[in-house]
Amino acid sequence: MPSHMPRAEAREPPGAAAVAPSAHKVVIVGGGFGGLNAARMLAGTGCAVMLVDRTNHTLFQPLLYQVATAALSATSIAVPIRSVFRRSPNVSVLMAEVTGVDRERRTVALEGHPPLPYDTLVMATGSVYSWFGHDDWATRAPALKSAADALSLRSRLLDAFERAEAEDDPAEVRRLLTFVVVGAGATGVEMAGSIAELARNTLARDFRRIRPSTARIVLCDAGDRVLAAFPRRLSDYATGRLQRIGVELRLDAGVKALDERGVLAGSERIDAAFVFWAAGTAATPVARWLGIDGNRRGLVAVEGDCTLPGHPEIFVIGDAAALDGPDGRPLPGLGSVAKQQGRHVGRVIAARLAARPSPGPFRYTDWGQLAVIGRSAAVADFGRVRLTGLPAWLVWSAVHLLLLVSTQNRVAVYVNWVSAWLTYSRGARVITEPPRA
Repeated sequence: MPSHMPRAEAREPPGAAAVAPSAHKVVIVGGGFGGLNAARMLAGTGCAVMLVDRTNHTLFQPLLYQVATAALSATSIAVPIRSVFRRSPNVSVLMAEVTGVDRERRTVALEGHPPLPYDTLVMATGSVYSWFGHDDWATRAPALKSAADALSLRSRLLDAFERAEAEDDPAEVRRLLTFVVVGAGATGVEMAGSIAELARNTLARDFRRIRPSTARIVLCDAGDRVLAAFPRRLSDYATGRLQRIGVELRLDAGVKALDERGVLAGSERIDAAFVFWAAGTAATPVARWLGIDGNRRGLVAVEGDCTLPGHPEIFVIGDAAALDGPDGRPLPGLGSVAKQQGRHVGRVIAARLAARPSPGPFRYTDWGQLAVIGRSAAVADFGRVRLTGLPAWLVWSAVHLLLLVSTQNRVAVYVNWVSAWLTYSRGARVITEPPRA
């Protein structure tokens, strides 16, 4: 065993894996793309892996917007983490909230639990949304990062239609049927398109007093085009498609003010009952937990193998890590990056434990990027190959089905998609809890 990876001495945590007490302890914080894949790479090895997450499930975040817009149920894209490692006795799962890291003692501080010892630590905690210094906007313009967020947004979205049905004031009906999405990246475009289809197709025949098809969906962004990370041709296609399904675009119109009645986007006041935030992200408090300075977005600068400088026993991956790609540009905050880094870190740790040569620095393989705009419409950028319309939508559908964690998820999502495509209906239109204020 390499000398720079001493074993931590501390009490065994709850749910410790059924491996030798002297086994090398690997703690992975975060059960998303990065953490899950790192743990999978270490399943069946001789180390004791403890995967810590604040929830008991792993979530396929690229389809969260479909939960929020009543196209899918939350269970269709979530899997209990324990079920993933049911046949991996060296991998244990602990549902807990991380509050800090003691690098000297090599322990992770947990809320309501004793410190968790580690020999190797992998921080894969992802990112959170940023309201650019206006944290008070978070309750008025919620974002989408968890299943709870999606269910709350779905309740708020459907509740707006229900309240409009009971309203007598035409001006208030217009406000209740106005939906603003802030941020024209992939998440914002997908959300705006999905709300438009929900209003114009699914809900069109469900109400008697209001006409859901007249709902106003406004997509705002401080930039000059939608899907700015995509080539101009694909961005232009997305613009035309969004306008075709009734989405109003407000570009070069950053949000200047936001209250319970609506937003000020650029110089235009938009009264709205529903505002969704998809404008920017920041790292989780990994830098603060580690007692170091992050960059301006809170990201942790790492070495080429994703380790913390001066601490080869600590890895930081995914949205929390700042690492440049081969072209010298920072790697994007995509699930594909976190997934590949998780696998790479798993290989590095396994090689160290087996006293094998290291796999070397992390190298990201760019498999392209996708965004769906609506029914049978998407854009796909694979470098030399760029697709729009139905072909891109079919590729988007196939890729997302394959990336889902379990076969059960794939079947559930596929059945829902086929049903929705054939009937223009969405089955998850039930308000199960009062919308959050």
